[in-house]
Parts: sequence; structure tokens; C-alpha cells
Amino acid sequence: MALQCTLNRYLLLMAQEHLEFRLPEIKSLLSLFGSQFTSSQETYGKSPFWILSIPSEDIARNLMKRTVCAKSIFELWGHGKSPEELYSSLKNYPVEKMVPFLHPDSTYKIKIHTFNKTLTQEEKVKRIDALEFLPFEGKVNLKKPQHVFSVLEDYGLDPNCIPENPHNIYFGRWIADGQRELIESYSVKKRHFIGNTSMDAGLSFIMANHGKVKENDIVFDPFVGTGGLLIASAHFGAYVYGTDIDYNTVHGLGKATRKNQKWRGPDENIRANLRQYGLEKYYLDVLVSDASKPSWRKGTYFDAIITDPPYGIRESTRRTGSQKEIPKGIEKCPETHVPVSLSYHLSDMFFDLLNFAAETLVLGGRLVYWLPVYTPEYTEEMVPWHPCLQLVSNCEQKLSSHTARRLITMEKVKKFENRDQYSHLLSDHVLPYQGHNSFREKYFSGVTKRIAKEEKSSQE
Repeated sequence: MALQCTLNRYLLLMAQEHLEFRLPEIKSLLSLFGSQFTSSQETYGKSPFWILSIPSEDIARNLMKRTVCAKSIFELWGHGKSPEELYSSLKNYPVEKMVPFLHPDSTYKIKIHTFNKTLTQEEKVKRIDALEFLPFEGKVNLKKPQHVFSVLEDYGLDPNCIPENPHNIYFGRWIADGQRELIESYSVKKRHFIGNTSMDAGLSFIMANHGKVKENDIVFDPFVGTGGLLIASAHFGAYVYGTDIDYNTVHGLGKATRKNQKWRGPDENIRANLRQYGLEKYYLDVLVSDASKPSWRKGTYFDAIITDPPYGIRESTRRTGSQKEIPKGIEKCPETHVPVSLSYHLSDMFFDLLNFAAETLVLGGRLVYWLPVYTPEYTEEMVPWHPCLQLVSNCEQKLSSHTARRLITMEKVKKFENRDQYSHLLSDHVLPYQGHNSFREKYFSGVTKRIAKEEKSSQE
């Protein structure tokens, strides 16, 4: 109870994309900085305005140095559902908390921010003039003020039904902006080395934040591809390492993915990507390796494992194998040929991944990965389970009308023992998820049906 008395209230202005990912990101980052998520609001839904209780302004600033889901944070001085309620709330805010920012030697400006409505300049000035009762003693400076204050008005989420008056009005002192500019500066469109499945920059940073990646961590990606997830982790000061079964991708060889380019250039590789962003010092190595047969000595090496396994859509699900492993009943290869790779069922891939994470993560380390699902059949019981790993969050990103992928975040809570390696096979989660081994067929059956439907409607 004593902690509650020391908490200050802050207003977070959230971005209106990746809505399901926002709350787990904020919770993970607050936990990273030694705080916890405390709020009087029961649910956030799609609203861009969140009121949080945070122990200190330093933690609020650290939060904004990491988040890509939040635009800005404000020290909340007052709020209400009408101007009168707002003014009453502001008059009840302790004057001693205002004075340090309103003294005669200070400079300030007041901004008006509206969500889902545009105000005229005259309306904005009217709102600013109405705040004259506040004890401002400094000078107005519109270009380089020492302190910025904001009135934020919420007109709901429906652009087709904008109310005359706002649902909520907030007033606060601006503290800091989030890291939204990273989405543009790290855009895949500008990246030196890309592939068919290079991860969107915004999602890469969200995954690193869900994984609580921090300075001097060691972060591993067993399905590294072109290294997009390594870049996001390295940006936050972690040392990065990866493996992939594809020799050409690891070494930057073969056909280029970029339009109007036939072959990859001599310096088109993962290391060059990190060099592009000034992050090469965080690059440990990337090796050609099979995720189903990890070549690691037993031990805990990684603070986080962050990965995007192949789903069999743009990239095939493969593992190394020999002729002996080919199931009977299919056409045999010539005796002189040993197949480079065999099919790798999705359920096997994810259970191997969980086992590997349970063995190699430090206690408290996190596994963050994407799980593809066929939406009509999905239930939470299908998420793979492991006795050493605790589910932290499960967020959906829709891929099509019938498919999605879910960002799963798990934390290691128990030391790995040999008996844990197969205990997940006794779980109720095994059989449901094995049905998703046919995810590729279900994905393309939906595409085929949609094309047929479109063709039929065009002929009518």
C-alpha cells in the first residue's frame, strides 16, 4: 500500500496499429525497468489514451526510450469528461507539483491534440485561453520552450460518427516521445540485404521489447534468415548470434530478392546489414545449422531467443536428414544421392524450439516467436507448452480471412532437467497443434477458394 502513495499518474498516447501488441510491450518494458503495470483502468481496448501509475519520471523516460507502440507520455495534471470536470480536476492538482514548471524564469507553450477530430485555429486558441486560471508565471515560447503542456481530447474511434463534444479531456506536462521514428529509419525498403520473409521493422522492435532485450544481453535467432531480428536486438545494445539451414542466405549468395536485381552483391549479407546501422560491434556470428539438431554443449547461453520460424508458405520448413529417414512408400532416391533436407512438421519444429529454449535460456530469459494458425480451428490449447516455460503473452496478427500468426512470449521459470525433454508430449496441447501441420495446405486452399469466388463474381 505504501508503494501506491508514491506513484505518479501518467498519460500514454498510443499508436493505433498492432493493437494487441501494445499492452504486452508496455508491461514487459516496465518490468525491465523494475516497475510493474499499475492502472485504474480495467481495459484499454482500442483507445489511444491510457492512464498509468509509474513510480518515477526516470522510469517513464526509460519506457519511452524503448517503446514503438506509444507515441508520447505526459505527467497527468487533470482529466474529465467535460471542460468543467477538467478544470475542477486541475484546481485539485497540488500546486507544489506545478510550481517547478511555472516559475517566472521558465518558458512554455501549450499544444492542443485531438483524436478523431480536427479543430480550427480559433477553437484551439479558445481552449488555451480557458486555462488562464493555472498559475503560469513564465513566458510563452513557441519555438524552444523549456516545458510543453498539452490538452488532449478524445472523440472516440468511429470516424463516421464524430460527437460534438469529446468523450474525455486530458491535460498534462509532456515528458518524452516514443521511438516511432525507428520504424522508418530501419525500414526494410532501405535495407542492404533482404529476403522473401524479412521481418517488418516495427514488429522486430516489438519482439525485442517483448523479449526484454537490454544492453550486453546475448540474443539468439535459430531461424535467422536475413537477420532483421538481430538488428532490432543490437539496436538496444545486445550481442547477437544466429543460425539458419540455408547456406546461400547465411553467406549472402544466390538470387536476389529485390526487384530489378538478379544476383546478390559481394557484400550483401547479415553482417553488412548491422554495419549499415552502425551495429557491427554487436555481431557475434551466424552459422549454417539445423535447428532440429542443435550443435550446442549443454548449458545456459542466451538471455533471449527471438525468432520467426518458417511456416512453409514463402520459405519451406526443412531439416537435415539421410536416406534412412525417408518414410517407406514414397519413391526412393538413387543410391548415390543423399537428400539435403527432409520435411519438418510444424508441431515438431515448435516443440524442438521450446526444448532448446528451456535448455539454453538463463532463468528469467524469454523466448519470443511467431506461431501460424488456421483461424477457424484455433484455440488457446494449441499453443505449445513446456514445463520450464511460462506463457507471458499471446498476440494475434491476421494474415488473411482464415489464417493468422500469433506472437508468443514465454519466460523460463524453472531449471531444465533431462526428464523435461519429453514431458510436453504428455500435455493436452500436443494433439490439437498437430492438426496445424497442414497449415500450408489450409493456407493455400483458402487462397484458391478466394480466387475462384472472385472469378465467379466477375463473370456474373
